[in-house]
Amino acid sequence: MFQDHDDFATEPVKGLPEAPPEGEVILWQGRPDWKALTWASLSLPWVIGYFVVLCIWRVFVSAQVLPIGQAVGTAVPLAIVGALAVGLLCLIGWYQAKNTVYTVTNMRVAMRIGAALTMTLNLPFRQIGTAALQPGWRGTGTIAFDTLGTSKVSYLMLWPHMQPWHIRKPRPALRCIPDAANVAGLIAEAAETRLAMPEVARREAPASAAAAVAAE
Repeated sequence: MFQDHDDFATEPVKGLPEAPPEGEVILWQGRPDWKALTWASLSLPWVIGYFVVLCIWRVFVSAQVLPIGQAVGTAVPLAIVGALAVGLLCLIGWYQAKNTVYTVTNMRVAMRIGAALTMTLNLPFRQIGTAALQPGWRGTGTIAFDTLGTSKVSYLMLWPHMQPWHIRKPRPALRCIPDAANVAGLIAEAAETRLAMPEVARREAPASAAAAVAAE
């Protein structure tokens, strides 16, 4: 399901480690909105709230023994640390989004993910049980997939491209993408068409039967 991918190798097709086979057509490509990804996956609201509470508490305590102007000044170092923390999280979110390419074809969903170690996750439609759309921040949305079979994908390898809190059975997800509703409809239509196509299995004839045919 996973394929290693060299960051410095030239991709034959953007977002895919190899050219699609004959008959496979790319229907959509995109990546997460980095602001929405940072907000949703890196707990940015909680971090901001934490430092705001710390600054307010610092000012309140200092105001008991100092003039209000000086009391406010005592919170400046905490505010600077908080700003640096938020900036670092934004940088991580931006870099994660920049190195991600989601691809939907008429046969599968492919996810080129990873910042330090880039890899590609292929999800053929026949291995997807259900897909759930969750509206997100500022018009974005997340499409999570419940995969079939016994193969499991590591939660840490997927992060942050998965549905939160599904740790025992991680659910890969197109995270925080713009126009998610239309992409979900495209996936549903492509999957329905693909699953309606019969698969023809080619089997080798038994050796005895092949010998009999040759004898005739």
